[in-house]
Amino acid sequence: MVVSISEKRRFHRIGFDAPCELHWEDQVWTSEIIDISLKGVLVKRPEGWSVPLRQPCEVIVHLGDNETGIVMAVVLRHIEDHHLGFHCQYIDLESAAHLRRLVELNLGDQALLDREFVHLIEL
Repeated sequence: MVVSISEKRRFHRIGFDAPCELHWEDQVWTSEIIDISLKGVLVKRPEGWSVPLRQPCEVIVHLGDNETGIVMAVVLRHIEDHHLGFHCQYIDLESAAHLRRLVELNLGDQALLDREFVHLIEL
């Protein structure tokens, strides 16, 4: 039996259109979020992107009021022609609260959200 990638995922991806900044060393790019989960983020690949795989970066997701945001310490996991995939290594408490609320609103199922948090704690 073949298991698809979406069946293997422990964390649901939430389609989310928001501006973001990508930070690597002393460089900063602006981009757009494609989707986000409790453990990662997929963004549009910005012009001039030249960061190699497995590099630590920071993603700052700007929420509606541009005052608040989600800040994640991430590692670049995959590069495609138009997308970059990052795995979350660390998220501060305030950012985690914003992300939890975003996931909660989009999943619409408290049991599913609780299950994802159990998987997050197990990692």
